[in-house]
Amino acid sequence: MKLAASLPAPHIGFIFLAASALLLAIGTHAILFSALFPVSPGGGSSAAVISVGALLDALACDTHYKYLGLFSVPVCAYFVIANWVGWQFFRNS
Repeated sequence: MKLAASLPAPHIGFIFLAASALLLAIGTHAILFSALFPVSPGGGSSAAVISVGALLDALACDTHYKYLGLFSVPVCAYFVIANWVGWQFFRNS
């Protein structure tokens, strides 16, 4: 049984790497740097369809909720680590 036959092609990894870098760049701009740039004029989006520009403008105008997801990551990581350490103390006591 060949191990290489069960692995995906290398270009799949490069696609995931490029998509991750693109998502990081767009997310960083939307959350951190959008406050430095002016809001785009107009837009004319309907209620049923929200354009990407309208979503980025809403994030740029928001003052604190856009940071909720960003700051939830270290808080959740701290909770998981503290819960795991507490569970280890409980099991080994």
